[in-house]
Amino acid sequence: MTDVSAGTLAEMLDERQHLLEIALWMFGSESTADRIVQETYRRWYALDDQERAGIAVPRAWLTRVAGGICLDLLAAAPPLAPSALPVPGASGVPFPASAPAPHPHPALLAAHRQARPDRAMLLRHDRVARRFAAACDLGDTAALRAVLAADAIVVSDGGGKLRAPVRPTYGADAVARFVTSLLAGRPATEVAAESVNGRTGLVLRQAGRAVAVVGVSVAGAEITAVWIVLNPDKLRRWHRP
Repeated sequence: MTDVSAGTLAEMLDERQHLLEIALWMFGSESTADRIVQETYRRWYALDDQERAGIAVPRAWLTRVAGGICLDLLAAAPPLAPSALPVPGASGVPFPASAPAPHPHPALLAAHRQARPDRAMLLRHDRVARRFAAACDLGDTAALRAVLAADAIVVSDGGGKLRAPVRPTYGADAVARFVTSLLAGRPATEVAAESVNGRTGLVLRQAGRAVAVVGVSVAGAEITAVWIVLNPDKLRRWHRP
């Protein structure tokens, strides 16, 4: 089943930045702002499919929820300066009672562990992954389709800190469209083929900051699975000066 309602990578990053700016303006603390945004996305994922489908403008809904969390925190501790307010989720401080129980974002599915690959296998993987990287860089849906297995799957992980797609996407045509759509409208984004978990994958950066890391599983000359990490916490070690 396909879920592309989160839009492109550029749109997701812009949406998250918008929410961070709201919380930062209210509290003046980057750590508090980050936790408020994380709670905002937790509430998004706590909705069921029908509830999410009924939200015409997700960005407006998220903005309203983030603002509400800020107001709840301010009301809970009026004597304190905003920068001194307790950070929800840290040191045992709970989120306001109005917040529904966090609904964890679906974890990034793990590929089956294999025996250590030989050099020929790694070289084959590298060739296929670089074909995939080139197609991604060009936004070429047909070239992406050509390198994907018929039953390919793509899974993305926003870690509850980004409004990433909820479900895996199956089938070469759907995966190619998904990846093309995800990477569309990405201004000044560099796509680099680099080692990801010991094999060639992709790292996308904007001004040196990693915005996505992509791993691929290869069988023969085709990609069978695409694993996209969007969770900002997991991307920090991929940043470059």
